[in-house]
Amino acid sequence: MKTAKTYALLGNPVAHSLSPLMHNAAYTRMGIGARYVALCPNDIGEAVRLLRGGDIAGASVTIPFKVSMMEYLDHIDEGARQIGAVNTVCRRDGRFTGHNTDWQGFVADLKARMDIGGKRFVVVGAGGAARAVVYGLLREKGLPVVVNKTAEKAAGLAAEFGCSWLPFEEIGAVLGDCLVNTTPVGMFPNMEASPVPKEILPRFRHAVDIVYNPIRTKLLQEAEAAGCVTHTGLGMFVGQGAEQIRLWTGMEPPLDVMKCAVTERLGRL
Repeated sequence: MKTAKTYALLGNPVAHSLSPLMHNAAYTRMGIGARYVALCPNDIGEAVRLLRGGDIAGASVTIPFKVSMMEYLDHIDEGARQIGAVNTVCRRDGRFTGHNTDWQGFVADLKARMDIGGKRFVVVGAGGAARAVVYGLLREKGLPVVVNKTAEKAAGLAAEFGCSWLPFEEIGAVLGDCLVNTTPVGMFPNMEASPVPKEILPRFRHAVDIVYNPIRTKLLQEAEAAGCVTHTGLGMFVGQGAEQIRLWTGMEPPLDVMKCAVTERLGRL
């Protein structure tokens, strides 16, 4: 009997992640011999040993290894190189290639809900997720404005991508078509927090929170009360995972099964 392929999540912490649930639901429906496990290495050295020393056919990479993993891979695709972070590793003939599917998941979900080209997006945050979002927006001719509590990080990210930025203190002075939170503020278990003051929300037509647990974050609740069209992080989460499955297997993943598995679990939390 052929041994099932193993795919893994490499991050720390990972106990909260719903990626194993989502991926394994997909592989079961697809009828392929595969399993997805969460691994929690203590540092990048251990993460690389797990990746290269075992039988892992592909890996998801999350905090805090998205940037540090890059120097240990044999090849980085163009999107991940420009973003400066990987969230996906593919293994082919003993060589490891890094990709970033976060931007693809974000763009695919957003394009289904609104036009991106020519619209101004105020992106809160300047970490790896913000980099993927800004990259995706620029590819679709959007106009991102980076806002971060550490002004130097906002300025640095904006300079790299050739877009605008503002210090966090000035967020109330900008008008935009869409506010996008790329920070973990408001994520389980700190669900009473919001990354921005609610007073600014009427300045936006749309509000996106890439946090998917809880589905309706405090930010989105306050944005809806302010009259915004709100978009949860569930679509991006499912979309980036679906693109990982395409890269690893060459097959089309069952998006409905993946979304349902995550939605049902979140509904029980």
